[in-house]
Amino acid sequence: MTGTDWGDWLPAEIAEAAPEGVSLWYLGCNGVTLKAADGTTLFIDPYLGTGDPPRTVRMIPVPFDPEDVREADAVLCTHEHTDHVHGPSQAPILATTGATFYAPEDSLSVTEEESWTKEWDVSEDRLVEVTEGETLEIGAFTVHVEPANDPDATHPVSYVIEHEAGTFFHAGDARPGEPFERVGDRYEIDLAVLAFGTVGTIPDKESGEPVRTRWYSDENMVIEAANQLELDRLLPTHWDMWKGLTADPTVLHRHAGSFPYPESLEIAEIGDRIEL
Repeated sequence: MTGTDWGDWLPAEIAEAAPEGVSLWYLGCNGVTLKAADGTTLFIDPYLGTGDPPRTVRMIPVPFDPEDVREADAVLCTHEHTDHVHGPSQAPILATTGATFYAPEDSLSVTEEESWTKEWDVSEDRLVEVTEGETLEIGAFTVHVEPANDPDATHPVSYVIEHEAGTFFHAGDARPGEPFERVGDRYEIDLAVLAFGTVGTIPDKESGEPVRTRWYSDENMVIEAANQLELDRLLPTHWDMWKGLTADPTVLHRHAGSFPYPESLEIAEIGDRIEL
């Protein structure tokens, strides 16, 4: 289910923007749009659904209708959870723009279950599997597919996105671990998105009873991850999304204070534009 009361101003702003290097827009949840100076536009994990109340209750607006997206070269997916691969959110973007969907195997299985090629004007050849260690050339961006430590996902990946203006990293919902250490050793990351949230009680899928739940890195874990990655700039995400798991990203200033990384903390709200 999708629907917005924001109109089409955000996709219009993205389409009309003329970045000097690379601009990013935070879409809420874990969604990000990147646009380069030459117009190359990537969407990563855009989610425009409302969750599955009362278990998952969306706490922020749906920022746009996917049919209103005017320009996109690719949609990148980090893993198979519904707020990262979701037909009603992403297939209309592919159908309208001709973009290609890149995702690991288990995420592509979701597109089959949701019948993307039958329900929307999306051909099979625009649903492309990615694997760790692969490099994609998408317009002005070089995209490296890297492993990710997400114990709740069956096949997560992360993306290192290089451009002459800088290097961006999207970790999906991954938590600290050896994959982040490898990425930190291999790349010099200017700006990274890391999923951040509190531990809360969420109704169990079967019984409906509240269960203590951790889906994202807490304050200490997200700073640990930033140090494994040796980040210049950290953009925490996902903290705004689900009732019971929301958090205050400004507290990370205190948690980061005695560590070398991140060198700076970027706080963005849904719809905000950030320069790489």
